[in-house]
Amino acid sequence: MTMLRIRSRDGLERVSVDGPHITVSQLKTLIQDELQIPIHNQTLSTNRNLLLAKTPSDFLAFTDMTDPNLPISSLNLSHGSMLYLAYEGERTIRGGPAVTPAGSFGRKMTVEDLIARQMRVGRQEKSHCDSVSFDRDCANAFQHYVNESLAFAIKRGGFMYGNVSEDGQVEVNFIYEPPQQGMEDNLILMRDAEEEKRVDAIALGLGMRRVGFIFNQTVTQDKKEYTFSNLEVLLAAQLHAESELKEWVTAVVKLEINEDGGADVHFEPFQMSDMCVRLFREGWFETEIGPEDDPKLSKMKKEVVVGVKDLKEVDNDFFLVVVKILDHQGSLSCTFPIENRNIQTTMRALKTHMERARSLPFVKRISDFHLLLFVAQFLDVSSDVPALAECVRLQSPVPEGYELLIDSMANTS
Repeated sequence: MTMLRIRSRDGLERVSVDGPHITVSQLKTLIQDELQIPIHNQTLSTNRNLLLAKTPSDFLAFTDMTDPNLPISSLNLSHGSMLYLAYEGERTIRGGPAVTPAGSFGRKMTVEDLIARQMRVGRQEKSHCDSVSFDRDCANAFQHYVNESLAFAIKRGGFMYGNVSEDGQVEVNFIYEPPQQGMEDNLILMRDAEEEKRVDAIALGLGMRRVGFIFNQTVTQDKKEYTFSNLEVLLAAQLHAESELKEWVTAVVKLEINEDGGADVHFEPFQMSDMCVRLFREGWFETEIGPEDDPKLSKMKKEVVVGVKDLKEVDNDFFLVVVKILDHQGSLSCTFPIENRNIQTTMRALKTHMERARSLPFVKRISDFHLLLFVAQFLDVSSDVPALAECVRLQSPVPEGYELLIDSMANTS
């Protein structure tokens, strides 16, 4: 007998088949018999992105298992392999929890019991963010660094800044990379409060705000069957909760092998679900994660209701809401060395940058967030920094005092 693992919106279940010689049609019949999902409602795929599809029309994009006569052996499935299942409608999940009497005819309900029963984790179909558009230059600068310099071997992250429209469209125009320690499967932010004040002062002058967080997954993570790991869910939920912005976006950059055997870089934006952010704010997440814990599952301190089951481990995909991605060309350049990377930025870098752009108007030469952040170290954060950034926003002449200061800094190298 061969055991196949079936992951759906209800969690992980298993079916046993006679062997890899059976067809897709026979497998669907087994799923109908064992999991009570009618054959005509089933969409099967080896692609985990099926779980992120929202509508029956989205299911149609997953065609690798639509041929009913296809032997599952041709899909390289073996004992313990994972398949993904989407279906329409509702069902009674096999092995659901037994009903426990309460009230005057059973055990007494506590306040904690009542609260737990309200903590129902399900898929959030609609995000608060209609779409997110990335400035091409800042997105390319981030992916180029994690691809060319870090080779996707360790994680890297950054805060995204831009604007949010009234109808929930997010625009990302620059990425600030805080001090951090990246590892193969974890990312530790070593945040500098003073530097973040300068970043926020620049954003204020530019008429922008912090709108999200971006990070990359490593090449070793591509072999694992999850969209976000439990550690990534924790960090994303923490930053989303901290922001108090309902349109906050979390974007992941990953390297995937294409059909020709080459590697493609993909940007995938999400929102953490309202329930995920609420659970984090109220302290339901277990934050101590050990090497033996399944990275596909987030641990809860108390049971929550998922479908009809009371669980202390929740599939991370339940916490993710897909966001449409767009791109645009913003007004800021992204050619100045980026902060907090392996090589420290020096005055010589400022001189090189200013000389390279000497044919441009002065305000255009300094229209780069990373240059503004470098210069902001030597300016008053409450007045000078926003004023200089506002010149960049309006593309207006820079006051002579700021121009002389920046030129003198460049000429000290």
